[in-house]
Amino acid sequence: MFAKINHVAIVSEKYSLLSLFYQAIFKMTPSAKERPERAVTVGDGYVGLNINPRKAGRPAGLDHFGVQVEDVETVFARIRKYENADWVQRPGTRPFAGITANDPDGNVFDLSQRDMKNRDAIYVENVGEQRPRFISHVALRTLRPSLMADFYRDIFQLQDVPKASDDENFYLTDGKVTLVIVPWKIKNYLGQSILPTGMDHLVFTVDNLAQFQDDLDNVIGINPVMNTVPVGRGKEQGARLDLLKRQSPHGDFFLSDPDFTMLGVRQAR
Repeated sequence: MFAKINHVAIVSEKYSLLSLFYQAIFKMTPSAKERPERAVTVGDGYVGLNINPRKAGRPAGLDHFGVQVEDVETVFARIRKYENADWVQRPGTRPFAGITANDPDGNVFDLSQRDMKNRDAIYVENVGEQRPRFISHVALRTLRPSLMADFYRDIFQLQDVPKASDDENFYLTDGKVTLVIVPWKIKNYLGQSILPTGMDHLVFTVDNLAQFQDDLDNVIGINPVMNTVPVGRGKEQGARLDLLKRQSPHGDFFLSDPDFTMLGVRQAR
């Protein structure tokens, strides 16, 4: 494939706790070259999860995703065709993203090239196969999902995933990870807090869902600090869960990490 979805970033005041949560619950592994003063990174063998400390003025939660490509100049040429899409060079301290770009709806993603000098840590170490529990879907909500699907299909050569005829989402895959493009409509948020456009949730695929749920209960029982945030309780959260189920038909079970990042979990098909 020309492109590989190689990382997802979370911003959190609890970034060290989240690192341990994803290691304990999803068996992700930390980088051998941790930079704890900047961020914590863990990986599933294919995708790196970058957990950044929250800074003044920066919202918490899922922040962006990143893509490694064969040739960034080819991507630049393709991006130029789209109004309002652009990119900037990042500081050399980022071991995973030499460039940050935006799509025509303003959604932000990182770009790296296989041989870029600043690639390091988990983004070089993630060269093997996905582990038994891995990130399989990365979802973002956006105003013009059809146009954004055209954009990502074009610039990254991602392939369409078959879907039901009544499914409004678009699904594009690099062969291992699927980008889920969800239509944002304000009326979707009747009866609940209104979310803006942007990153929505992650889906992990696990080899055994029942075992995963047992492991989750066991970890929380041992260490209640890792307790997940309840999803679906009360009218507003019930409405949020109903929407998540519609927008994430691949998920079999839903939860939130200890800092409110929404997660779906699915049994391997």
